[in-house]
Amino acid sequence: MFYGTDTGNTEMAANLVVEKVKAMLGDDSIDIHEIYQKTGSDMSVYNLIIIGMPTWYDGELQGDWEEYIPEIKEIDFSGKKVAFFGLGDQYGYASFFCDGIGIFAEFIENQGGELCGFTSTSGFEHDFSKAERGDQFVGLCLDVDNQDELTDERVEGWIPQVLEEFGLLVKNEN
Repeated sequence: MFYGTDTGNTEMAANLVVEKVKAMLGDDSIDIHEIYQKTGSDMSVYNLIIIGMPTWYDGELQGDWEEYIPEIKEIDFSGKKVAFFGLGDQYGYASFFCDGIGIFAEFIENQGGELCGFTSTSGFEHDFSKAERGDQFVGLCLDVDNQDELTDERVEGWIPQVLEEFGLLVKNEN
């Protein structure tokens, strides 16, 4: 997992994701990296990647992710599966909700990566998002400013989906 944070909210969400993954797969199942001062080679060694990022202001990327753009554009994502979680404010920035993950999802796809972990847009009250694909987001969107009480439940529901799409968990048909 790679994440970037300024206020600590994305770090909190990243730690929650890691906790849930470890609960399902075991303690050695996931590495966590803050994107600050990481290179493309740090990410390129992984075939299963979770990326966490907030969206700032009017659809802007968090500073560390903004600086990482040249690095990510050099990675060949062929054969790699990538899942995103993003943080945003659906009311204060309703026209830019979780844009960051939409921007990076496009980079990943253009470089051969497979996106995993799409979630429904249902339950959110925003106007527009670059993370939208029809009635789904390209990953898990979280709004800790307005719907923090749903964060744990949303992460809890998303992790098994991602692990299944990563081929690490067999879906229980019972």
